[in-house]
Amino acid sequence: MRVLSILLLTVALVLPGQRASSAPVSMTIVLQQHYLDGEISEEKKTETVDSLTNIWKKYRDWQLVDLDDRTIVFRKTVNDISPLLKANGYFGITDDGTLSIFNGRPGRSSPIIQSFFQIDVKKLESRQQERLRQGIRVLSKERYEQVIELYRHFAVAQ
Repeated sequence: MRVLSILLLTVALVLPGQRASSAPVSMTIVLQQHYLDGEISEEKKTETVDSLTNIWKKYRDWQLVDLDDRTIVFRKTVNDISPLLKANGYFGITDDGTLSIFNGRPGRSSPIIQSFFQIDVKKLESRQQERLRQGIRVLSKERYEQVIELYRHFAVAQ
């Protein structure tokens, strides 16, 4: 795969009518980070690409996703929750009983960031129901996984 990626970069950087030894080319580099919660962050920057070896070394931890004569897109899967969840994410339950993560405390005015599965609310203890109504703060990947696993046992059978 790496050899194919380098070959593709070589082809992409040689503009029509130019030789491989031509002057540096200004390109847009897009860096996409995919988080466990499905959130995708994207950073765009313009770089002068003078050497395929240098660009490949610089982004060796990234996967080449797409390229053309002006843009190179790299992707990285991040084994963590997104900064958005860490900053303002709360587990809660929607009116129909779906376990969800809200941007802020659960409520009608808080947008849903991610939904999981419907819970049989009748099987929950009253304190568990209240915790979900008030919101359970998402602070880490571990907490994210623990809460999903805990409430998975109460999921409505599909």
